[in-house]
Amino acid sequence: MSDNPSFVLESINNVKFEDRPIPDVKDDEVLVAVKKTGICGSDVHYLVHGRIGDFVVNNPMVLGHESAGIVHKVGKKVKHLQPGDRVALEPGATCRTCDDCKRGRYNLCPDMVFAATPPYDGTLARYYPIPADLCYKLPDNLTLEDGAMMEPLSVGVHAVASVAGFKANQAAVVFGAGPVGLLCMAVARALGASRVIAVDIVPSRLEFAKSFAATDICVPPKMEEGESKIAYSERNAKLMKEKLGIEERGKKAIDLVVEASGAEVSIQTGIFIARQGGTFVQLGMGAPNVVIPVTTLLTKELNFKGSFRYGPGDYDLAIGLVSQGKIDLKPLVTHRFAFQQAVEAFEATKAGKGPDGKPVIKAVISGPDVSPDDKL
Repeated sequence: MSDNPSFVLESINNVKFEDRPIPDVKDDEVLVAVKKTGICGSDVHYLVHGRIGDFVVNNPMVLGHESAGIVHKVGKKVKHLQPGDRVALEPGATCRTCDDCKRGRYNLCPDMVFAATPPYDGTLARYYPIPADLCYKLPDNLTLEDGAMMEPLSVGVHAVASVAGFKANQAAVVFGAGPVGLLCMAVARALGASRVIAVDIVPSRLEFAKSFAATDICVPPKMEEGESKIAYSERNAKLMKEKLGIEERGKKAIDLVVEASGAEVSIQTGIFIARQGGTFVQLGMGAPNVVIPVTTLLTKELNFKGSFRYGPGDYDLAIGLVSQGKIDLKPLVTHRFAFQQAVEAFEATKAGKGPDGKPVIKAVISGPDVSPDDKL
C-alpha cells in the first residue's frame, strides 16, 4: 500500500478509486496533502464527454484542480514554505522559458502542465506535487475550504481586474450566474462597482446572485417563433435598457460586460448592451463558433477581450479580497462530501441538485480521512 488514494477517470462515465504511488518531489517542489477540492464544470465535462476541445482523455486521469491543503514535504531548494503550512494551489505549472511566460502572460504558455487536463493528473488524491511558487500561504482567518475556492475566484479576478481593468464606480453586466459568473460579480462589487447586473435564464440562480453580489437581476424573454438569434438578442438588449434604465453613454451606461455562460445570444446581447467604448470580456466557453454583430462592435469601438484561467497577481488579489472581508466565499459552498463520496459529489454537480434536493452551486470534496464538516 502506498497510502495515496486517488479518484481516477478511466473513461467516459467510468471512475474508480485507486491507490497510487506517493509522488516524489523535485528540488523546487513541495508535496501537498490535499484537504479540500471543489468540483469544476470542466471536471464534469471530462467525466461525461471524455474531452474538452483538443484535450482528450486517452489514459486514466486523476480528476480535480480546485484545491487547498497542507504542505507535507518540501524540496531542498524551497525556502519560503515548510511542512504544516496551509496553502491554496495554483494548479498550472508553466515552462517559464517561452515568449508568453517571459512577457508575463504565463497562462498562455503552450506547454502548460495543468491539473486534470489530459494527459496530466489532477488533485483528487491524498498527495499532489507542485512547484513551490504555485502554493499560496493562507492567512489565519481563512479556512482550507476558502483556499480551494481561490482557484475559481482567481478566474473571476483575472477577467474583471486583470483583463478588463475594472475600476471603482463603474457598472457591469454579468451573463451567467453559475459559480464563475457569481465570482465575477463579487469581484466587481469588491472593486467598488456602482452597479452589477446579473443575467440568467434560471430564476433561482438570480435570486442567489441578488443575495450574494448583484445589485440588479434580469431574466431574458423567451425567443419568439421564427425569430433569429441576432434579432432576439437585439430585442433582449432593448428590453434590458428599458427595464433597467441603461443608456448608451453617461453615468447610466454599462462599462463592462462579462459573458460567463458561453451562450451565443448572451454574447450578442452583451455587445448590444455595452456602452460606447466599453469593454466586453468573453469568459464562458460554449459553441466553438458563434455569430456576432461585428458592425455594432466596431462602431461602438468596444474593447473585446478573451479571458483564460489566471495570471500574475491574480491569486494574491483573490486571497487579499477574501481575507480583508471584501468577498465572502462561504455562501457558494452548498454541498460537502467525504472523499469516498466523490461519485455522489460529481453526480450532484452534474444534476445541479444535491441529495438534499437543494440546488448545487459549489460542491467540495474533502481529502482522505478528512470530515466534510471540518473546514480546516
